[in-house]
Amino acid sequence: MARTLKSDKTLFVATLLLVVLSVVMVYSASAVQAEAKYGLSYLFLSKQLVWAVLGMGLMFIVMRVDYHRYRTPAVVWTGLGATALLLVMVFFFSSRNGAHRWITLGILSLQPSELAKLAIILFMASVLDRRMHRVNDPALVLGPICVVTGTFMALILPEPDLGTAAVIAGIVGVMIFAAGLSYRYLFGLVLATLPGLVFLIMGTPFRRQRILAFLHPERDPLGAGFQTIHSLYAVGTGGIFGKGLMAGIEKLYYIPEPHTDFIFAVIAEELGLIGTTLTLLCFAIIAWRGWRACLLAPDRLGSLMALGITTMVTLQAFINISVVTVLLPTKGIPLPFVSNGGSSLLINLVAMGILLNISQQASVTAAASADEPAGWTLGGQEA
Repeated sequence: MARTLKSDKTLFVATLLLVVLSVVMVYSASAVQAEAKYGLSYLFLSKQLVWAVLGMGLMFIVMRVDYHRYRTPAVVWTGLGATALLLVMVFFFSSRNGAHRWITLGILSLQPSELAKLAIILFMASVLDRRMHRVNDPALVLGPICVVTGTFMALILPEPDLGTAAVIAGIVGVMIFAAGLSYRYLFGLVLATLPGLVFLIMGTPFRRQRILAFLHPERDPLGAGFQTIHSLYAVGTGGIFGKGLMAGIEKLYYIPEPHTDFIFAVIAEELGLIGTTLTLLCFAIIAWRGWRACLLAPDRLGSLMALGITTMVTLQAFINISVVTVLLPTKGIPLPFVSNGGSSLLINLVAMGILLNISQQASVTAAASADEPAGWTLGGQEA
């Protein structure tokens, strides 16, 4: 008798809690500024709520689609081609805060770089699944991966968006490392990219200013160090229980657009240590269940997809929270599921739908095989 696929309730609940937190905190963080600027305090709340409902609906649909369908060339190459086209199109639309990252159509806007992360994961999983036995072959594996990844990064960097490009590089690095890439190639790629990274940071005035503000925010407390200092004020003054929902002070024009990249600071100030701990716990659960799905997936394709999606979510969460707590320089990386932004929320929820499907099939495999060792390994040869 065929086994019934069971959803990973723990993973689902952790994701749902973060989405609910997003709706509540986006309103709390944006209401005053939205009222003053647009005359409508519910503006960002209504948009985020629409994207949350749409994203949850897509997640329910995607989690019922067999993840093996995403390895077909039609899906992989159509996804890559459409994403590349959208990344080019952003330069023909008006800039926002000096950046060309969005395609805006009326009240709707799309950020193609968010889609690029998921497209890269599906591409990497498909290529590595088919050619893992020759992962150290530069022409067969590393070449196509470098060309596709390099093309996406070359389109994203001029937006400018170094943060998303770095996240994509991190995802690719984790996946090829897990696939068994030789250390000499891995170190070679890292060393080859270091000069370019240093040039991108130190050769660009606003990025160099961010580094200096990160190192010494007190030297320019009303300029470059303003956001960093007030982010720390928000985190530090929340205490254990916080000041209470809607009672935060730093969101009132001290932290620019607090409902986006610095929403964790608002959570810290209004919900305190308890709120931030619960938020971190949700991300820890996603990391745990994602890693579990990676280890127990019925094949390498599922393992690679689960690894890529889990890395995407947890890496972004780590960078965002590290920026808010001034462990890293300021970067435009949203907090997954929580920060205001339809594209980020939608893509992350679709990715979680894929992960939930992998987790479903992983549970069936684990139950069927009991404690028997798997017939394959992620970074090695077939057993």
